Amino acid sequence: MEIKSIVAEILKNKEETGGVKEVYFAACGGSNAALWPAKYMLEAESKSIRTGAWNANEFNYNPPAVYGENSVLVVASQKGDTPETVNAAKNARAKGVPVIGLTFAPQSELAKNCDYVLVYTFGPDKDIAGEKTVVALEIAAEFLHQAENWASYDKFMDGKAKIDGIVKKAQKMVEKRAEAFAQEYKDDSVIYTMASGAGYGAAYMESICIFMEMQWINSSTIHTGEYFHGPFEITDNNTAFMIQMSEGKTRFLDERALTFLKKYGKRFEVLDAKDLGLSTIDPAVVDYFNHSLFNNVYSVYNKHLAEARKHPLSTRRYMWKVQY
Repeated sequence: MEIKSIVAEILKNKEETGGVKEVYFAACGGSNAALWPAKYMLEAESKSIRTGAWNANEFNYNPPAVYGENSVLVVASQKGDTPETVNAAKNARAKGVPVIGLTFAPQSELAKNCDYVLVYTFGPDKDIAGEKTVVALEIAAEFLHQAENWASYDKFMDGKAKIDGIVKKAQKMVEKRAEAFAQEYKDDSVIYTMASGAGYGAAYMESICIFMEMQWINSSTIHTGEYFHGPFEITDNNTAFMIQMSEGKTRFLDERALTFLKKYGKRFEVLDAKDLGLSTIDPAVVDYFNHSLFNNVYSVYNKHLAEARKHPLSTRRYMWKVQY
């Protein structure tokens, strides 16, 4: 089933019990971060639907009190075998909560425990409009549209139609910069990422999945709005940062942080969504596409960084190798 039909069916099935009042998102690691923009959009735009995004295992042990017959759960797992996420799906179905699963493995354990399964695009040649993050965003957009007649729905769909071209062009634009970044930062033991708004998940993913997991570089994600409430004290001429400049409502937060970095820091890489072409998407919905732009531009940087450090992105010390 397509997303429009899935949402329509869920809304119809929930009519007799009071409708859909909550749409929750649960996953782990990169999948958790990929769902952040959808949660952010629902939270910002909906007047009737409560939302939240959780690490799947925390959701299993401490779900919200209202989680139940008026809820919908969206889960995601790349290979469909993340135990915590599979359990979240099982627990939801046991409560009568419809589960929408996002995965690249339609025959997986996760898929078997979801009411609806959406297979997203993945890989170097993927259609960005069909990737995990955009699929989750479209689920949120359909709930907004069908339940509340969301005024910006057509603008969102237009943005979805544009995002693949924007990202592919941006990836080419940063190629030389990414190569230079790799040479400059290949020996750093700590690199911080900085971001705000709906694009925050991309910075978080870069920090935990790439720098820490795949490159064994210490890292942490700093919200640009929180930067001035503690983290800016570590700013100096040696500390490395990657800062996202989002398009949309939270851009001022990023600009303020960048102004400080330029004055008191020396080693930082700026990824500016405006310069990378995201402003061709309508301002009413542009915020929600920052993640897809940044996350896929990071992949160009990651390729060059791994090559410069002679540390392949597939290298692991513990993941999938020991019991945990």
